[in-house]
Amino acid sequence: MAGTLLLGAVAYDPKVVTIWDGFRVWLRTQDLDLDYVLYSNYERQAEDLVSGRIDVAWNSPLAWVRARRLAQARDIPLRPVTMRDTDCDLTSVVVVRADSDVQELADLRGRTVATGAVDSPQATLLPLHLLRSVGLDPGTDVAVRRFDIGVGLHGDHVGGERDAALALAAGEVDAACMIDGNSLLFAREGVLPPGARVVGQTPVYDHCTMTAGPSADPRLVDRFGELLLGMSYADPELRPLLDLEGLKEWRPPRLEGFSQLERAVDGAGFYDDSGRVRARDYRP
Repeated sequence: MAGTLLLGAVAYDPKVVTIWDGFRVWLRTQDLDLDYVLYSNYERQAEDLVSGRIDVAWNSPLAWVRARRLAQARDIPLRPVTMRDTDCDLTSVVVVRADSDVQELADLRGRTVATGAVDSPQATLLPLHLLRSVGLDPGTDVAVRRFDIGVGLHGDHVGGERDAALALAAGEVDAACMIDGNSLLFAREGVLPPGARVVGQTPVYDHCTMTAGPSADPRLVDRFGELLLGMSYADPELRPLLDLEGLKEWRPPRLEGFSQLERAVDGAGFYDDSGRVRARDYRP
């Protein structure tokens, strides 16, 4: 098929090169010419997608929110292409120590809560939105101790969540916020203290999504989506790449799983309606 599809991905880990080098080689065997560029943060990637400097972007959920707002402000259409099976129906949790007298979120008034990085959907924006839903204003009713590891990576770096859990274990904070899957991981690793309890859990939400921008040739995007959806976990060439990317299958995209994050972004004043960054202490 004539033409090249240019993809943007954020280099949150060295394995990103292995993943997209491998997918690139495989896609070329299927007559799709794909190349990729790496970004140090999601903000520039979202801006370049909407400006047409890249054709498709492997977006974090927060990058999807920003790209959507930037595109809407310019009357530019974006097209969701695919997402991973592991991006669907996730939750975040607020965890306390076993001996804590905190029984529910409302008991955190006047206490200190640890979060991940300022731009982490799962370990900061969504859990703090959950606190707002029960009438607690972060920074006023609840002190927030933030662990800004990998700022600009939208929480793809697990360091902030891990440090929040360690602060809970050390007794430095009263609660810690993290994605549900990491709470299970940290419990197994002994990062969380024994018997740590969940006192709050967000509704389900979705995570990353592949997004095509205004410069993308629709025929190439169609073929790209078909090939991703057709990848088989049983294929010995693809399986190691799918494992690195953290999925067993690509799925058709859906957008309803981002509405909770849209509200969390508005509640925190992180972006405005036009996609401009408004968080005062955010420097990716």
